[in-house]
Amino acid sequence: MATKGEVESTARRYRGRLVRALERDGLLADPRWRAAFADVPRHEFLPRFFQPATPSAWTATDCTDDDWLAQVYANRVLVTQLDGDPERWTAARERGQVRGVPTSSSSMPAIMAVMLEALDTADGDRVLEIGTGTGYNAALLCHRLGAGQVSTVDIDAGLVAVATERLAAIGYRPTCVATDGAKGYLPNAPYARVVCTCAVSAVPLHWLAQTRPGGVVVTTLNRPLGAGLVRIEVGDGPAGQGRVLADDGRFMPLRAHRRLVDERLVSTLRAAPGPARDTELTAATVASPASPFEFFAGLALPGVVPVSTEDVLLLIHRDGSWARQHSASGRHTVTQGGPRRIWDEVERAYDQWRGLGRPRRCRFGITVAPAGQELWLDRPDGPHRWPVSPIE
Repeated sequence: MATKGEVESTARRYRGRLVRALERDGLLADPRWRAAFADVPRHEFLPRFFQPATPSAWTATDCTDDDWLAQVYANRVLVTQLDGDPERWTAARERGQVRGVPTSSSSMPAIMAVMLEALDTADGDRVLEIGTGTGYNAALLCHRLGAGQVSTVDIDAGLVAVATERLAAIGYRPTCVATDGAKGYLPNAPYARVVCTCAVSAVPLHWLAQTRPGGVVVTTLNRPLGAGLVRIEVGDGPAGQGRVLADDGRFMPLRAHRRLVDERLVSTLRAAPGPARDTELTAATVASPASPFEFFAGLALPGVVPVSTEDVLLLIHRDGSWARQHSASGRHTVTQGGPRRIWDEVERAYDQWRGLGRPRRCRFGITVAPAGQELWLDRPDGPHRWPVSPIE
């Protein structure tokens, strides 16, 4: 087993590789954030985590495993909790693997860098982080701004307790509180910056109300199709306006903002009978985060949830409408059911998207106000606007 000195030496080497990779990708323009990523030991916050074994099963890794540090400093998200149950890791270690839904993680370093750069922080800024998780992102904020300027909250008291200990172990003592992040944290307001490492269906007005005019909120929208990072400049009162960032970001939603899919329904729809017809659109075009159409598809199909299983894409809506797309031997077919024809709506949305010049996510913006929230194309007063709705 490696000594502590050997672990630290190897970790520094891996951190250097990670920083260089982020720089090559243009994600660390600010040297102060570069220094934070180079100095803060991510491995102190990730002594153990889960790794995917299958699309629905997980194995357990910890600091005694040979590839532990290499995995910690890879540019990837690492799941640290399943089903809100801290005992699932031990079960996975004993059984070899377990099934479960991720409920906490350490985000992909590249996305963390994007969000931290988007904050555009200045010395002296007071920052609120929503979603403490492991505490690693809070440590990066402490390195940049000083622990006295950082507040971090999470609804899971157990996660907050562990993160507080790990932050203190490397010399950081920010304000760490177990509370509902959707309500912000009023005692330390006003903030210059708010960053949320969870996804929200609509931006909580509490965050804007607790941010000074001219401040910035950076978060991710929790949309089953076309999720997106947004940067909002705060105005007077709980209102603001901003843009969807060009870099994609996917986060677990705040617990109150989760959409659950009935696995029995998915199994039924995979085999549901009905006439099939050809389609030119593939599952990847509609539902892959790498597709330039996916963000627009989410705007045109509010409430439609995609479920990908092997070579089949299901689109499901709570009104009972569904579509099943299947590709084989170069042929793409679709079967539909329920009160609406969802795939017909997909094809109409695709034609509209092409007619608008195939806009990518960076052409969209967001307006947040007490009267409502909406996404828009190119300008807030333009003809193409879509409401941002809280989870139903």
